[in-house]
Parts: sequence; structure tokens; C-alpha cells
Amino acid sequence: MTSLGVGTELVDRVVRDRAVEHFRAAGIVLPTLAELADPARIPAPVTDALAHVGPDDVDPLNLFRIHWYNDAARTGRQAVPAHVVLPRELTGVDARIAVVLGDRFPMIRAHKVLAAYACLVPRIVTGAFDPGEQRAVWPSTGNYCRGGVAISRILGCRGVAVLPEGMSQERFAWLRRWVTAPEDVVTTPGTESNVREIYEACDELGADPRNVVINQFSEFGNHLVHRLCTGAALAAVFEHLRATDEHLRLRAFVSASGSAGTLGAGDHLKEEYGAAVVAVEALECPTMLRNGFGSHNIQGIGDKHIPLIHHVHNTDVVVDVTDRATDQLSVMFSDPAGLAHLAGRRGVPDDVLAALPSFGLSSICNVVAAVKLAKHLDLGPEDVVVTVATDGAPMYASERERIRARDFADGFDEVAAAEVLGRWMLGADTSDLLETTSRDRDRIFDLGYYTWVEQRGTSIEDFVARRDPGFWTDLRSRLASWDELIADFNARTGVLVPGARAG
Repeated sequence: MTSLGVGTELVDRVVRDRAVEHFRAAGIVLPTLAELADPARIPAPVTDALAHVGPDDVDPLNLFRIHWYNDAARTGRQAVPAHVVLPRELTGVDARIAVVLGDRFPMIRAHKVLAAYACLVPRIVTGAFDPGEQRAVWPSTGNYCRGGVAISRILGCRGVAVLPEGMSQERFAWLRRWVTAPEDVVTTPGTESNVREIYEACDELGADPRNVVINQFSEFGNHLVHRLCTGAALAAVFEHLRATDEHLRLRAFVSASGSAGTLGAGDHLKEEYGAAVVAVEALECPTMLRNGFGSHNIQGIGDKHIPLIHHVHNTDVVVDVTDRATDQLSVMFSDPAGLAHLAGRRGVPDDVLAALPSFGLSSICNVVAAVKLAKHLDLGPEDVVVTVATDGAPMYASERERIRARDFADGFDEVAAAEVLGRWMLGADTSDLLETTSRDRDRIFDLGYYTWVEQRGTSIEDFVARRDPGFWTDLRSRLASWDELIADFNARTGVLVPGARAG
């Protein structure tokens, strides 16, 4: 298991003890993963101290905000994760599509900061990473590298973002504000689908032992933290809805593949409720659907390969969504004419309109996929489909300007809004959707061989072990072990409240 990045044994006591001294001097306390899954467990002194810290401050207290329960201001907590239920007036389907909002997370306004925390901290508490001497390298096509840079900086170490040069300008603007040095932003050729080029840049960086590559596509901490924290948050939202209608059924969890980390939440929801796990990808790069390839603009779901942490044999449905839909709906959801059409002609409620700024490109992709699934399964008003809005519209302002110039050169008005909604949402069809058979799952699983065994050096034994459902069940024990290690590490620092200095 150590070879798969889920070790729980002490790797280097000297490095661990140096990290303890580093954290003691900086006044850093690490939250356990159980506290991030249920922030009611966070100690009251920490919660009290948080009242004096902004959600985007470079402050160790913000580690305790890396959960789904932040309020709209991202300074307080609420009982149920922020979400919106999309009505028929918007989606054209009777099923209730519940979207949980990821832009409530601190620092990066995206839930990938949760994955970054769960991938780095186990290394620190086992002595596998020296925050005073090493740089954490974060390969990403979306928000994971931003989350990694944020976590690195708060923990007092250097983080390196590796991402394609064609990503949104807003991502790079954020990174320039947060990295320790300009050279800590490494760009690679291409855009969303150019994952191989990211890996190659990481190989060059990883040749220096001072650089530790923390690859979200193969880090099982990414899968585990979403199974624990995101799975519990989505279940809490469903239970909140069911409290007002006991007949509701949780039919499916929908998530764009990307690194496949968020799909880990589906394992929890399938086990608890029997929900189908639905993996989404861009139609322009139909890797799971038909072994295809290509490029697209649904930023944050890099593809052309199958992530090592994708529990393929637990995936029930694959849905492909075109980036023409996400591009044009992103314009509609932010334009006054689009909002006027939704409010006036479609009767979309104000609370739903108010939530649309929380929908970035991959968030819209998830919604369109949920609509396609609801139509395919003929879901009714007692059926619930849950999904996540990974990040919000502000991260794509420059992209919307480019899309406007390309697709709406004569301007965007209510006629254009009606056409966009009718074509991509109300008119979404059930094409490019696959209910996976065992043969389909084997095919998708086997695609990963070429990336992970032939190119990345994963042993064939470790690769094949992932076919066994018991492999994924056994992984869960790492969560409790990591929390024990975190608690022990905190006790060694002697820091009781983040920001304080141990005597």
C-alpha cells in the first residue's frame, strides 16, 4: 500500500520531528479528516478563534474551514451544506437535481483544496515530506494545483503548480498572488486534455529529490477524503430534503471524472442508499465512452486517460457532455438577458437564480449530465440526483468573453438565451450515454494500463489489485490511521489553538 501513496507507517522519524518543530514554531494545528467530515467536532477554542480570520487569509486557522459546511460568507458554519435544488423550469425534468456548492471553501473557492490537504498531510505526519526542505509539486488541469499551493503556503512550505498554459486567465492570476516565487508556476503545452504533458513536466521536477510530486490522479488520499467528507456532505443534503418528503429516493450521484477523486463520494452514496455512480466526461474527448481522444474546454476534467484512483468497477453510467453546452450556458447564466429570460419567461425562482454564479464550467457539465441521466431513466418528482458545483463562474470571466466573441458576435439577448436553454438544457437528449456492463467496465479499467503500468511505472500487481472490491474497502482503514497520526503529531507540537506558539 505504501507504493500507492496510502502508507500509515512512520517513514523517517528525523524528518517527522523536524516537521513537528516547524509546525510548533509556526503555531500550526492540523484538523483531522473526521473533523473536516463533521465540523461540529472541531474544538470550540478553534471555532472561536476563526471568527477573527478571513476565509482567504494565509492563516493556519483556515485549515479548519476546509469542509462543505461553510456559510455564504465563508466565515461561519451552517447545519446543512449549501445547495440548490434545480426546478423543472430550468432543467425540463421532474427529478430533483440537488447541486452542492463548492465555492464555499476557503482560499480557492473550490472543493479541490480538500483533496490537496488529504494528499499532503499524511506525508507530513509520517515523515515522508519535509516542509522545511522540500517543495510540493501539484499537477493539475484545474483547481487542485490552486488548492495545493494554498495548503503549502499555509503550512509554511513551497508549492509548485503545474498546469496547461491554455487554462483560464483567472487561475493564473490567483496563482501569481499565492505562490512563493514566480517560478513556482510551471505551464505545459495545451489545454484541458493535455495531461501527459503535465506528467512529463513533473518527471523533470521530480528528478530533484527536493521536489515531491503529489499527483491527484494517483493519490488515493484524494479518493478517500471525498468518500469520507464529500460523501457525508451529500448524504446530509439528501437527508435534509427527505425530512420534508419521506418518499424521496436518492437515485444517482453525478460527477465529472477529472482525477476521479470526487467520484469517491459515490462509493459512500451507493453503499448507503443504492445510488448509481455516474461518471461524466467531455464529448469532445470520449475516453470512457468509446476509447476516444480530443480536446475540449470543460476546464477541470483533464482526460485522455483513466485515473488510477477511479473505482471503475463501481461506475454504473458514463455520460458525455459537449463543451458547446457548457460554454454557452455559462454565458447565459451570467448575462442579464439570460437571467431575465429565466426569471420572466421560465419562472425560475429567485433562490435558484442567486445560485447560478456558483456554477463554473465543470459545474454546468455536471448539471447537464444529471438532466440527461434523468431523461434516460425517466426519473420523476420523488427521485433525487445529487451533484456538485466544483467552482464558480468568477473563475471563467475571461473564457466567457472569448465565447461571446465566438458564438454571439451580434450580442446576447433573450432570443439567444431561449435558444441556448432550449438546445442544451430543455432539449438535452439521452445520446452519448452508456449504462455500463461488466464488459464495459473491464474495457475502461484496461485503458488505464497504458498510462499507469507502461508509462508511469505502476507495478502490474498494484494495478490489477484495483479490480477487487475488497481493495477499495480495505483502503478505508487508512482514514482512521491517518487521524491517529495527525492527533499524535499535534500532541508533539504542543500547539492547542492555531496561530498560538507552544511554550
